[in-house]
Amino acid sequence: MDLTFISSQEVPAEEDVLDAYSQAVIRVADRLSPSVANLRVSRRVRGGRRLDGGGSGVVVTPDGFMLTSAHVVASADGGVRASFVDGSEVGVAIVGTDPLSDLAVLRAEGSNFVPAALGDAENLRVGQLVVAIGNPHGFAGSVTAGVVSALGRSLPVRSRAAGRIVENVIQTDAALNPGNSGGALADGHGHVVGINTAVAGVGLGLAVPINDTTRKIIGALMSEGRFRRAYLGIAGGPRPLPPRLARELGRETGVEVVEVVEGSPAANAGLRAEDLIVELNGIAVSGVDDLQRLMGGELIGELVTLETVREGKRSRVELVPVELEV
Repeated sequence: MDLTFISSQEVPAEEDVLDAYSQAVIRVADRLSPSVANLRVSRRVRGGRRLDGGGSGVVVTPDGFMLTSAHVVASADGGVRASFVDGSEVGVAIVGTDPLSDLAVLRAEGSNFVPAALGDAENLRVGQLVVAIGNPHGFAGSVTAGVVSALGRSLPVRSRAAGRIVENVIQTDAALNPGNSGGALADGHGHVVGINTAVAGVGLGLAVPINDTTRKIIGALMSEGRFRRAYLGIAGGPRPLPPRLARELGRETGVEVVEVVEGSPAANAGLRAEDLIVELNGIAVSGVDDLQRLMGGELIGELVTLETVREGKRSRVELVPVELEV
């Protein structure tokens, strides 16, 4: 039998055999891995025992501010430790959490951290390459890659006092497993466009997007430790507008009031089920995400005007939102 040997001079260089996809994933992993930490979260359970849970976090400033998922640190009543791919381990303090966006800001002890760059999820397209970096099952610095499989998904979240929908969640087929929550979802440039938050099913993962809305939440958590939201006291959903009204307003949908909470600002103002909300302070409202985005903390205690439709007739309703308790 004849054997053919390839001389070392004939072996192609490693970079020559890597396709563009592999090279892109490697670049992102090299850039982001030093910024992604394995979080070990301690909590007390029955019998006085302490139980360590896990997750991931992403450093976003050189002085140690980190992003993670709120549910990763929700039950922490002891220490939180962060370990990095270079072997270093530091203590971490919880700066602020927002269960209604499933985001939390932490502060790691020390300085001279390698921060990740935040991108903008609004620029993502279905089919685009994304890379997930985290610590599934405690395996630090794990990298998976895939594509954006859907945009505009919704994720129900709850706090002890309220429920809400996180809008425009990113769906990806990059493999996510327990421990990935709080880790980075990055685009092909290595910019963090989402914080991995949940495993939706086999081959599916979800990430809270980094966009204008979540940047405001992150900024408030860093500076104040919480994010304040105005509260009307309604449960609503999208509803097509009657054809004549759609032509007048130049849009197809509004928000239908499904339920009004007794004693809430909406109830006191006379809103009732089946009313349609089409504007708030003169700004168009086409869906629940529009309404949620407009209900920022600056409206708490301020007089606001809703334009509503009841039985085909448009009217204006004035009310004063209160702070949403979480």
